[in-house]
Amino acid sequence: MNGIILDTSVIIASEKGKLDLPAWLDTHSPDNTSVITAITVSELLKGVERANTPARARLRRALVDEFIDASTVLDFNEDCARVHAKLWAGLEKRGERIGAHDLLIAAIALHHNMPVATFNVSEFSRVPNLKVIAP
Repeated sequence: MNGIILDTSVIIASEKGKLDLPAWLDTHSPDNTSVITAITVSELLKGVERANTPARARLRRALVDEFIDASTVLDFNEDCARVHAKLWAGLEKRGERIGAHDLLIAAIALHHNMPVATFNVSEFSRVPNLKVIAP
């Protein structure tokens, strides 16, 4: 699969007007495909659930649904779980940790041999052999 996996931080930056995501994808993704993980879907939907007003929840839900519909969503499957377990054990052995969700996203990215675009470079850069792109 071609493309770049977009971390939640990139999507939120776009939503807040801090990143022109379509323009960025035009220059960085060969086919301008938005690729996200099921983990990112969960993180985005958590934002909907945590909205402080019903109106904000509706707005967030519409934005999230639109983004999901326009994206390829990669699942966490058994093959990804095998990569995840190896990464998790390796990081622990070195005395390093990253967030649980970031580790899941990294495993999916490595399984599909895809880079991750994120503003959370410090976490993702701890993962061996993962290409990390800071927008």
